[in-house]
Parts: sequence; C-alpha cells; structure tokens
Amino acid sequence: MKTIKGPGIFLAQFAGGEAPFNSLEGMAKWAHDLGYQGIQIPAWDNRFINLEKASESQDYCDEIKGILSNNDMQITELASHLQGQLVAVHPAYDMAFDAFAPPELSGNPKERQKWGVKQLMMTATASKRLGLKAAATFSGGFAWPFIYPWPQRAPGLVEEAFEELAHRWIPILDHFDQEGIDCCFEIHPGEDLHDGVTFEKFLKLTGNHPRCKMLFDPSHLIMQGINYLDYIDNYHDVIEMFHVKDAEFNPNGRSGFYGGFQSWLERPARTRSLGDGKVDFKGIFSKFAEYDYKGWAVLEWECVLKNPVDGAREGAEFISKQIIRVTDKTFDDFAGGKADQKAVKIMLGLDK
Repeated sequence: MKTIKGPGIFLAQFAGGEAPFNSLEGMAKWAHDLGYQGIQIPAWDNRFINLEKASESQDYCDEIKGILSNNDMQITELASHLQGQLVAVHPAYDMAFDAFAPPELSGNPKERQKWGVKQLMMTATASKRLGLKAAATFSGGFAWPFIYPWPQRAPGLVEEAFEELAHRWIPILDHFDQEGIDCCFEIHPGEDLHDGVTFEKFLKLTGNHPRCKMLFDPSHLIMQGINYLDYIDNYHDVIEMFHVKDAEFNPNGRSGFYGGFQSWLERPARTRSLGDGKVDFKGIFSKFAEYDYKGWAVLEWECVLKNPVDGAREGAEFISKQIIRVTDKTFDDFAGGKADQKAVKIMLGLDK
C-alpha cells in the first residue's frame, strides 16, 4: 500500500491582484507556511504559468520547478478545466463560456473550440516537461441542457451527443498518451461527464482509452445524492486525482437538488470548507489507502460562508490529519508462526 501525498492546494480560488496571491513564488511561500506540500496550478492563469512557453521550453519548466523547490513545494498537477470546457459547448452556453477564451474569440464558437483544444495539447506537453503524471480538466458537453427528460428527448439525442464528445476528445487523449500524461476528467454537474454512468458511456466510446481517467471530488457526488464511497469501490482503478472538498445536501419541503434557482447560500446543496460539511472524509481516505491510491490529496476550497484564507489555513491541518500513513505490518504479526509447505499440509491433514 501507498500513503497518499499531501496536503496540496489548488490555486485557482485564491488567485488575486495583490501579493502573495498574484505570483507563483508568493503563493508557493504562502501555501508552504500554511503546511501544504504541493500546489495544483490553473493552466489558464498567466500569473502562475505561461502555458505556451511551458510547452516549448524545458528551461522555463525547470525555472518553475526551481521556484517551488526553493520553497520546499512541488507541483501536483496542471488544471485545464476552462480549456476543457470549450471542447464541447451547447449553443445555450455560448455567451457564458466566451469568457473562458481570449476576447478576440468571442462570438466565434469554432475558433474558440480550436483554441481550447490547442490549450489542452499544450497542457499535456507542459505536464511532461514538468515531470508530472496527470492533468485535470472538464469534459464540456452537448447533452447537459437535456438532463431532465421533459419534453421527451428525441431518439438518439444522447447517443449523438456522446459520440460527438468522444470524437472530439480522442485526438486530445491520443496526444496525452504520446506525452505519457493521464487526462483526468472532473466529474461535475454542468459537464456531460457528471456521474459514473456518463463516464462509463464516454469511456466506452473512446475505445476504453488508456489515458481517460477521473478526478474524484466528493462534493459533486454528495450534492447529487450519489454514494461516494461505493463510487470509489466502482471506479478506483481510473481515479488518478482527488480534490478534497466538503459539501452538504439538506433537502427540505421547498427545494432539493435543483435548488429553485436560488443563490449558493440558499441552495440545499452547497459547498463548504473542510470539516463544515457532511462528507465522510475518514471513509474516503480509508478507501484510498485500501485501494493503493498513488496521487495527491488537493484542497479545492469553495465555501458560501467562510473566508478563503481561513479555509486554506484550516484545510492544510484537516487533510494532514486525514492522511493515513499505511502500515507495512499486519496487526496480528505478533501471534504468527513460521510454517513451510510441509507444515501447511500437516495442518490440513494432507500429509499422507
């Protein structure tokens, strides 16, 4: 068994215009002082990484690693959620997702999609140069607006959506494979890959692509009413990344999962700082120890109530306490005895 690496922290929700939140070096020192050992870098944020330069220059990547090493930190992964979202966008979301691409691509879905694909290709190459094993992303999607089957879905609508989604992703996955990087899809509402069934559907259509992996985030599962511990039992062989994020689901007599178009504060399903929600992290970390999870435990902070700096400070200690340093002994070794094959046969009455 292996001990989970961590704690790590995803920088996206903490980035800002003032020090230490506006530079890689500043955030590395800040995170280290809080007790973190690794940082997950948003590949769309030029304050922390120039993705194009990282995909072209080993010297630049070595410089990034040096900045972190000087602060006793590591890169856990690159995250390309915004770029992945643009691989497949239903027209209903065109204007909203224009913000994920350069301004000059606004109103041009085809060029925006090409840009997103190129960004993902660079993410894979940059990850290799940085000595990483996996990168995080979103799948995007065409079918999400039809999540509820009313009016009745046209026959073949979901099948067509997933076939096109797989068609767009296969060349990207092939490039990830060439670079030796796993592509980990965060299972997330709003994406066509939002639960285990949809991931299975997509994986099958990619020909069970060896680089098609999963980012496990229990907050998105508990808020859908999914048994996230059984989920680990089902998918531990493809889970390569872990966002440690808490949440709660408190349905009431007025609202449930759909939330009634209420704000995040008022929704029955909402994210919380670590320890403030209802996720069973002891169960999750035990499952990962059991299944020999080899990756990082990375805080993704999202909370409707708590200040992010407080959430980050508490999160480092919380994750550290959850990580199980796995044993190299069996608890009843003291009672064991040595037995060769002949002794075993005698014990079974087979030594005739």
